[in-house]
Amino acid sequence: MKWFSFNKEIAMDLGTANTIIICDGKVVVDEPSVVALDRRSERMIAVGEKAKMMYEKTNPDIQTIRPLRDGVIADFNACEQMMRGLIKMVHTGSHLFTPSLKMVIGVPSGSTEVELRAVRDSAEHAGGREVYLIYEPMAAAIGVGLDVLAPEGNMVVDIGGGSTEIAVISLGGIVADKSLRIAGDELTQDIQEYMSRQHNVKVSERMAERIKINVGAALTDLGDEAPEDYVVHGPNKITSMPMEVHVCYQEIAHCLEKTVAKIETAILSALEVTPPELYADIVKNGIYLTGGGALLRGLAKRLTDKINIQFHVADDPLHSVARGTGVALKNIHNFAFLM
Repeated sequence: MKWFSFNKEIAMDLGTANTIIICDGKVVVDEPSVVALDRRSERMIAVGEKAKMMYEKTNPDIQTIRPLRDGVIADFNACEQMMRGLIKMVHTGSHLFTPSLKMVIGVPSGSTEVELRAVRDSAEHAGGREVYLIYEPMAAAIGVGLDVLAPEGNMVVDIGGGSTEIAVISLGGIVADKSLRIAGDELTQDIQEYMSRQHNVKVSERMAERIKINVGAALTDLGDEAPEDYVVHGPNKITSMPMEVHVCYQEIAHCLEKTVAKIETAILSALEVTPPELYADIVKNGIYLTGGGALLRGLAKRLTDKINIQFHVADDPLHSVARGTGVALKNIHNFAFLM
């Protein structure tokens, strides 16, 4: 009978919007990347969903922080506290001692040495004994179920909250990649600005995110898949009187046009530098979309029509990177990690 284990293995997708932790092959934590701290003592009050409920609703004594911006750590102390809080959720039950952690963490492919160091330090301070880093697009490809070790070209576009990672993968390594600091957060900002400019209504970041989830689209014609209009309540920008605005997906598609076009351009520039043999494989296999951005209505169709290569949305786009880091954790000798 096994009473306790001195080692615990966890795989983590440390995202700008959500942090997902996998332990023993199962998703055990899937929480927003938000932490609430006491302003005076810097003590953690809440983490994840509880902290997100407080986001944009706090009093002067509490601050809610999203420690990651554009896919990288913006607030080191808050990130460390958040990781600690989320890791605590993994080993529930009473432990007389903290087990030593072996961790694999997904990081953006455009990360600098300093940014990688920050992730590693945060993980070590949060209790990680052995910390391995893997590039997110590589983890996403593994999570989608692609054979990344084969001598064949596969392309993955991972659209997260803070960054879009585009990579061509062959023989277990990244051949060509593009990392954009434009992703879900940028789309949310576009919606906030649009509502203010077009409808004179002030909307919070959370409300803009709800609009994106309910009526966000990349095409102005979705046919049968068109979502119902979404009703937005908020104060008038000028008079502060309450307003009710009905928002349809066509106008959101117009307002997201510029940002989606930037992602399109980045995919094309990654294809430009892809060796011809791998390019042929990609045309045959198609390109896989993962991350929360892959859920934007009509995005796969728009990209397929524009680039003439079939785009597939992963089965579980939100968890692809986390599942891939989980597989990498189990087969640590097969994959190239960033030391």
